[in-house]
Amino acid sequence: MKDLIIIVLSAVFVNNVVLSQFMGICPFLGVSKQLKSSVGMGGAVIFVMVCATACTYPVYMLLDKFKITYLRTVAFILVIALFVQLVEIVLKKVMPPLYSALGVYLPLITTNCAVLGVTVANIDNGYSFVQSVFNALGTGLAFSLALILFSGVRGRIEHSDIPETFKGVPSTLIAASIVSLSFMGFGGLFG
Repeated sequence: MKDLIIIVLSAVFVNNVVLSQFMGICPFLGVSKQLKSSVGMGGAVIFVMVCATACTYPVYMLLDKFKITYLRTVAFILVIALFVQLVEIVLKKVMPPLYSALGVYLPLITTNCAVLGVTVANIDNGYSFVQSVFNALGTGLAFSLALILFSGVRGRIEHSDIPETFKGVPSTLIAASIVSLSFMGFGGLFG
C-alpha cells in the first residue's frame, strides 16, 4: 500500500505530467481560463486515464503474447478514443453547459499526449496492473491540479495591470513557466 501511495504522490508532485513533463499543454492552456471548465476537464481526463490504463494493460499483454508490441501505440489510441467518446456522450446528455464549455478540447483528449504517455510509461516502467492504475490516477490528479492551479493564476493575470506587449499569450506562458518552476521543488521528494 505504501508503494501505491508513493506512486500517486510522485505522479502528482514530482512527475507532474503538465508541469514537469510538459505533456497535455494544449488543453492546459486552452481550458484553464475558468475554474469550472478546469474541474470538468480534469475529471474527464482522470476517468479516461484510469479506464484507458485498465484496458491497455491487458491489451499490451495480449500484443506481447503474439510478439506484435510494435502495434501498442495504435491499439492504445483506439482504447483511449473509445473512452473519450463515452465521456463525450455522457457529458452531452448529463451536463450540456460543461460539454459546451469544454468545446473542441473534449474530443482532443483522444490525442492528448498525457493520456497516451501514461499508458506507455506504465509499460515502460514495468508497473503491475494495480500500480499502473494508481499511476494513471495520480497522473490524472496531477493534470487536474495543474489545470485548477493555473485557472487561478490566469484569473489573477486577467485582472492585473501588465504592459501591453505581455498581455495574452506572453503573460500566460510566463506564468505557466513560473508555476512549473515551483513544482521543481518537489524533485527530490520521492526516491
